Amino acid sequence: QVQLVESGGGLVQAGDSLRLSCTASGRTFSDYVVGWFRQAPGKEREFVAAVSRSGINVVYADSVKGRFTISKDNAKNTVYLQMNTLKPEDTAVYYCAASMYVGHFGARLGSADFRSWGQGTQVTVSS
Repeated sequence: QVQLVESGGGLVQAGDSLRLSCTASGRTFSDYVVGWFRQAPGKEREFVAAVSRSGINVVYADSVKGRFTISKDNAKNTVYLQMNTLKPEDTAVYYCAASMYVGHFGARLGSADFRSWGQGTQVTVSS
């Protein structure tokens, strides 16, 4: 399995930007579909974005389309989530997840589609 570590979270103001990083060890990200999920207090874990093994194909939840960008640098074994125009409702713990294969690559990906998870990084957006 692949070990994942997220970083880049923090406290920002509404309208600001953050870039989260997910770095893999033990395996190369070129073998993995990588996704970002988030979980706010009292809510279910929510799909945010995913990138294919090649890094060419990406998919986003409707709630973040046009604001967030996922990208993959296989040479660095790192996946990024660039978050722009942040809103208070984006406040959550953000998790990186990876799977060698998913049956369907699309916006309906769920946490059950991923088997390796990072510890999460807190993103707090103040108004």
